[in-house]
Amino acid sequence: MPTVIGVDSSTQSCKVLVVDLETGDIVSDATTAHPGGTEVDPQAWWDALQETLGRVDTSQAQALSIGAQQHGMVALDVDGRVVRPALLWNDTRSSAQAEQIVSEFGVEDVAKRTGSVPLASFTSTKLAWLRQHEPQHAGRVAAVALPHDWLMWRLRGYGTKGESTLGPQLDALVTDRSDASGTGYFSAASNTYDDDIVSFALGHRPILPAVLGPQERAGTTDQGWVLGPGGGDNAMAALGLGTQLGDVVLSLGTSGTVFAVTSSPAHDSSGTVAGFADATGEFLPLVATLNAARPIDSVRQLFGLSWDGLTQAVESTEPGSGGVTVLPFFDGERTPNLPESTGSFHGVTRTNLTPENLTRAVIEGVIANLARGVDAIASHTQQPSRLILIGGAAQNTGVQQVVTEQVGIPVSVPRAGEYVAYGAARQAAWALTGEKPTWASDAATLSPREGGALARTQFDGVLREHPGLAD
Repeated sequence: MPTVIGVDSSTQSCKVLVVDLETGDIVSDATTAHPGGTEVDPQAWWDALQETLGRVDTSQAQALSIGAQQHGMVALDVDGRVVRPALLWNDTRSSAQAEQIVSEFGVEDVAKRTGSVPLASFTSTKLAWLRQHEPQHAGRVAAVALPHDWLMWRLRGYGTKGESTLGPQLDALVTDRSDASGTGYFSAASNTYDDDIVSFALGHRPILPAVLGPQERAGTTDQGWVLGPGGGDNAMAALGLGTQLGDVVLSLGTSGTVFAVTSSPAHDSSGTVAGFADATGEFLPLVATLNAARPIDSVRQLFGLSWDGLTQAVESTEPGSGGVTVLPFFDGERTPNLPESTGSFHGVTRTNLTPENLTRAVIEGVIANLARGVDAIASHTQQPSRLILIGGAAQNTGVQQVVTEQVGIPVSVPRAGEYVAYGAARQAAWALTGEKPTWASDAATLSPREGGALARTQFDGVLREHPGLAD
């Protein structure tokens, strides 16, 4: 029974799935925690990967691929040593440098050149921060990789002298379009690096990983496993879900994400839509919010509801929550750009002030904000025909009901799973055989419901009056 290995090297942990090559069934899995914080020594990722691989059955494995957190800055010197701990996507110290890049190139031009307006999460801004705040480190940088690039490089036998068999061959670094598109100095439309932006950020042009196609082999491991090109976490999740052109994915995790598979790239100078690439040769425009499952869970716990009780609260109330509207920006917000915002309740009266209305209202607020992301992607690329709902809160039927009320297209709800790792396994099989697997998926299909327009209208009206938004 030949198998393939899919790896998800995320912010929190390393997850490994061993998958049957023919059926797509998961035959073995394991997880190892990563250190916390917003900067991490990449050696911790390597150690976790080795430990996790040692706890799964790889006896029949023939190929491996890695999906990983995007944007993280892995800076290497000429000897292949990591110059300083990697700055991760959630490290916001480079927000001023994001503004400097926009000021240097102009917001319209930088969006056209890279598909995105840089944020503090992007690699380009972290390089600029390094140059300005740690020039002694910036001057040593000979190559810049992303987390999955560096892990693949190590798996192929490269690294510093003494820790690897092939030594520090920096020009052997490889990546893929999906991960490169999150750096802030790569164009998914032209598949080229933007030397002007990366040189402005770092002060010189470092070696950057060669960009592989979606089914190209990156090489082999010491065990003889074929390596796929790997990719960014959202692109790998899309691959794991079996998304097609016209699909949009809405993820309700700690934060919220909306991304779609499209045949045309996005160039949104407002910064709402990031113009990323997917793992199949298409594009993956993406919108991210800070608030998703956590505000819902906070209100659920406030009223002492079980998750079944939350569903009952939704089912016992009507769309619009009796006129109550919640802006669920409990942790500030990224989309819209309201970092100092707080959550707020609107339209409350003695008549509609009930636990059920407030519970439904916070769910409606979260979904309405993400639905704005669906609309933004559609306005810059193409209209979606199906929404795939994933994430921890996606399995709740009350949440599902609100989604079907607001999005106006069929909703598919796959069973819960590790879709980044599963997408990496699918890519590994693709690289091994030359054909993308058509493994069967298990998902429920929900039809659109009426009534959600009222909640959307209420939310949009309250949001327009928010003091932190420009006219």
